[in-house]
Amino acid sequence: MVGLLSSLSFAQTRAERRQNRQASRINRGLKNGSINEKEARRLEKQQSHIQKMEDKFTSDGNVSKKEKIRLEKAQDRSSRQIYRTKHNKK
Repeated sequence: MVGLLSSLSFAQTRAERRQNRQASRINRGLKNGSINEKEARRLEKQQSHIQKMEDKFTSDGNVSKKEKIRLEKAQDRSSRQIYRTKHNKK
């Protein structure tokens, strides 16, 4: 039982750390001009959606393997979108 709880905590912490890093990338892009306000709003909306997914998956106290994979794929897509937005030719 203790292993399950620590595993759940680790998974949440890992997802939260990734969300924080992605939010920082968006903010840095805004500051350095590689992301405009409209793009930032769209990217932040994606982050909000991912956070809602995470909240839903953790609400029962157990994140299934399928839910974890779904969350990681959503974060991967968001990360790629942040990169593409920051590096588009303006």
